[in-house]
Amino acid sequence: MTYETLFETVREIFMKADVSGIGEHLAFQFDITGEGQGTFYAEVKEGKLYVEPYEYYDRDAIFICSADTLLKLAAGKLDPVFAFTTGKLKVEGSLEKALMLQKFV
Repeated sequence: MTYETLFETVREIFMKADVSGIGEHLAFQFDITGEGQGTFYAEVKEGKLYVEPYEYYDRDAIFICSADTLLKLAAGKLDPVFAFTTGKLKVEGSLEKALMLQKFV
């Protein structure tokens, strides 16, 4: 799978999430390792979700995982906390804010 295909698939899934109830600003960067390697970010700002194929320097957390793990997370087939505790998902930054990832997956 190419980075472009992975990004478009994940973006499509994330954009279905209802983030209108999230009042705070959240910015997550996703660093994909292995096949489909690349970086993108998801930002919740003023109740709207933005997903773009760039690095985000003022982020709350960075999620590091494989494309396969990210697709399972996005599809709701893998719990983010379980992925973290089993080492499939690494998190750098605010763990408190990182837990809010569950609101869009």
